[in-house]
Amino acid sequence: MKLKRKIIKYSTILDRQGSYNPFVFSRIFLLWAFLGLTGGVIAGIYWIVLEFLTHELAFFNGWMVIPVMAICGLLAGLVIHFFGDPGEINLIVNNIRFNKGKLDPGNNPSMILSSLLCIASGGSLGPESPLVQVTGSTGSWLGKIFRLKGEELRSLSIAGMASGFTALFGAPLGGSLFSLEILHHKHALEYYKAIIPALVASCFSYVIFALIIHLGLRPIWHLSAFEYSGKFDFVYAILFAIAATAIGWGFIYSTKAFKYLFEKKSMPIFMKTSIGGILLGVIAYYFPLTRYFGHHEINQLLINNLSIGLLLSILIFKIIAISITVTSGWRGGFIIPLFFVGATLGIIIHHLFPGTNQTLTIVSCMAAINACVTRTPMSTTILLATLTGFSYFVPILFASLTGYFLAPQKPFLSSQMEHNENVLNPALNIFQKK
Repeated sequence: MKLKRKIIKYSTILDRQGSYNPFVFSRIFLLWAFLGLTGGVIAGIYWIVLEFLTHELAFFNGWMVIPVMAICGLLAGLVIHFFGDPGEINLIVNNIRFNKGKLDPGNNPSMILSSLLCIASGGSLGPESPLVQVTGSTGSWLGKIFRLKGEELRSLSIAGMASGFTALFGAPLGGSLFSLEILHHKHALEYYKAIIPALVASCFSYVIFALIIHLGLRPIWHLSAFEYSGKFDFVYAILFAIAATAIGWGFIYSTKAFKYLFEKKSMPIFMKTSIGGILLGVIAYYFPLTRYFGHHEINQLLINNLSIGLLLSILIFKIIAISITVTSGWRGGFIIPLFFVGATLGIIIHHLFPGTNQTLTIVSCMAAINACVTRTPMSTTILLATLTGFSYFVPILFASLTGYFLAPQKPFLSSQMEHNENVLNPALNIFQKK
């Protein structure tokens, strides 16, 4: 406690004006930087453990993938049952919006353990959501230590979320904007005060994660270079985006259908995750490319010359796999899996219309489906430009906006609804209890 008081006492010197500090930055900048460094370390350690577990469990293939995923689903369910439900992205968003930005670090052990089991065994969810929750709650914890309140505490939690997202995607600007857009597409400006803290934390997180893992230094998906061929590129981007948005609607309704099936009969969480594991294992057995969250699998799609029949099967069963993973209690994020779905659709369209530019087709579909489901057109555009090396990002923006404006009126994430809509629907208020 004495050390804590001394840190707070001496750090306030940086906040004083005049001879002590003639610059814009203050001690809060150092706090943002420290949060970013911490977020980068957390993300680096998480990624190392995830890669190790994934490598070990990848040994089990063929029919063995079914019992392995069922067992991992059971173990993940038991972790959630005994350690507590860590919640999902809805809980994070609602706590930022309606709980003064307070995220509970007590949920982290359950989230870390369950998500590692789910993702490493081959679930169709990625590590972005667990990292956002852990780093965001770390921001809340630091804010409490330094006695931050109100918007300062909320901004630090958002900065923590941005640091985790940036570490994985290697896009400080995209990660920062995503942490604002995901809160609510109509009210992102309400949280604009958090953009500078988010950018600072993201930059420091990016550097540390890159030093540890060497990811994010270059595009991770190897698309051929795009060459602008004329004004019709924008028209094509919109047309491809319309097709991808239709698939996005299909994913949303597929998820609703499986949610109804899994909630039709009340059962313990570990039974639900076990059933989900069996179903995912069966899909992975017949279509191995649907296993895992798509980080490496997108490059396999690009390298292998797959038939259109196989691509269509992969597209359909990947959507089903993501829906099962989301609704059966498995933990993780669905952004990269949606990018995989978009890439698959883009390759199919290029097969049907060989005269189209494959890179433009793929990136447009990836942007539109993600913007349709998550309602994050700005950050989606920047993220894809970074991840694919698509330097001329205006067509991506056209595709993202198309997906956004053609999305269902009722958002996929219930936490993105207006506050009065949540109040009118008591079923949505369960996310606000923690």
